[in-house]
Amino acid sequence: MTVTCSVYIAASLDGFIARPDGDIDWLHNPAYTLPDGENDFGYEAFMATVDALVMGSYSYEKVLSFDSWPYGAKKVVVLTQRPLSPPTDPAANVSFDSGPPANIVARQAQAGARHLYIDGGQTIQRFLRAGLIDQMIITQIPILLGSGIPLFGDLGVEIPLRLQHSRAFANGFVQNQYQIEKEEGRRKKVESRR
Repeated sequence: MTVTCSVYIAASLDGFIARPDGDIDWLHNPAYTLPDGENDFGYEAFMATVDALVMGSYSYEKVLSFDSWPYGAKKVVVLTQRPLSPPTDPAANVSFDSGPPANIVARQAQAGARHLYIDGGQTIQRFLRAGLIDQMIITQIPILLGSGIPLFGDLGVEIPLRLQHSRAFANGFVQNQYQIEKEEGRRKKVESRR
């Protein structure tokens, strides 16, 4: 049984997904608002194909700070090795897990999942290093944050991508969809310069 792992995320033009303290208020700039019905950026259509979200504990805690639980009854798997509180929303379907990415995917496959949405900087990086991400939909926001939590960081491997689709929006957002090139021998390790 094949499981597809996808990333759907927004990042600043300089590659950050949040400020150093985890703040994402820069995503909610009123100047980014498009006319009614055009502010979805394909998210609902993407979510309709997803069986479960897999996110890290920091992303989960950020989501808990929102006014309401945004995922309804969609299955959410939080990767953590520390105790965390469940959401207060009774409809929320949250479980906690840990271990290598391949084991997480295998357990979700056994539970019937075919499409996993991988979310959160560190979690995305772990799944990329493990060679488990199949596609990434990245919306570039027209802002330079200068510092913050990086989307990719130091992956330690070179990962070729193939652009599948690109779309520019009137508010300056540019959304690119990439397929990960997984042919044998295409990935190579990169020496850290630290």
